[in-house]
Amino acid sequence: MFYYLEGNVSILENSIAVIDAGGVGFLVNVTMNTLGKLQTGKKARLYTSVVIREDAFDIYGFYDQAEKRCFELLTSVSGVGPKAAQSVLSALTPEGFAMAVISENEKAITAAQGVGKRIAQRIILELKDKMAKENIGMPAGSGTVAAPGAKGDRTAEAVAALTVLGYSGPEINAALRGVSTENMTTEEIIKYVLKSSLR
Repeated sequence: MFYYLEGNVSILENSIAVIDAGGVGFLVNVTMNTLGKLQTGKKARLYTSVVIREDAFDIYGFYDQAEKRCFELLTSVSGVGPKAAQSVLSALTPEGFAMAVISENEKAITAAQGVGKRIAQRIILELKDKMAKENIGMPAGSGTVAAPGAKGDRTAEAVAALTVLGYSGPEINAALRGVSTENMTTEEIIKYVLKSSLR
């Protein structure tokens, strides 16, 4: 299926972008975060996830692969459809979403339109469960540098949040190798790893 769509942005509306690729106008469902980065008449590349049902063929597009990864994680949760996932990622950035799961911040997730407390609880429970079952995280002796104190706490939180997004310990360690995280917030560390992995 489509990995990405690249072309000129011909129409932008609330949660919809039309990408003119080779003379064909593809209607793409986008988050508010992605929508804010697009401009009519400018070229854009959107990483895509296609949802096919009996009565629909919907394309969801994301400005970067981190947001696409979050979307696919969300739609893997029972009871969370593509529209709800799109809504969550309109309210939260990928790093904000990962932090909300790790910190069990239901309020941040329910800030998304149409997402209630029960769905937010399910998202947190299933994604944290998934992480535990796959034994993903920062095991002792993994090689991730995390000195005692606040810096170590921030690094550990960032690693935990990144595992929610599907990153492995070696991937995270490779991205952070040689980087001083001492003066970085948890979200800055997450953002750095996300950008590094997409280069």
